[in-house]
Amino acid sequence: MNTSTPTTRPQPGRSMVTATQGSSLVDVIERVLDKGIVIAGDISVSVGSTELLSIRIRLIISSVDKAREIGINWWESDPYLSSRTNELLEANQQLQTRLETLEAELKALRSAEPTS
Repeated sequence: MNTSTPTTRPQPGRSMVTATQGSSLVDVIERVLDKGIVIAGDISVSVGSTELLSIRIRLIISSVDKAREIGINWWESDPYLSSRTNELLEANQQLQTRLETLEAELKALRSAEPTS
C-alpha cells in the first residue's frame, strides 16, 4: 500500500501554473462581466484646513444581466439612451405647444370677462 502524498513542488523543467497563466483577455473580461467589479474612491483637494474640491467616484462594471440582477437598470428609463428619444422629444414639444395655446386662450377669456 502506497501512502505517499503528491508533491506540490514544481518538477525540474516544468513551469508552475498560476492564476494568470492560461487566461486570455477574453476569459478575464468574461469573468469581470459575470461577477462584476466595483471601484470606489474619494478625491479631496485642500489648502490648509479649507477643502477646495471633493470628488466621489463610484464605478461599477458588469454585464447588463448582472446589473439587472442586482437592481441597476437606469438606462432602461433614460430617454437619451432610448431608441425612442426623438419620438419622446417630439411628443414633449407638441405638449408644450398645446399648453402655451391653452394658457393664451385662458388669458384671453379672462380679459374678455365683464368686470362688475
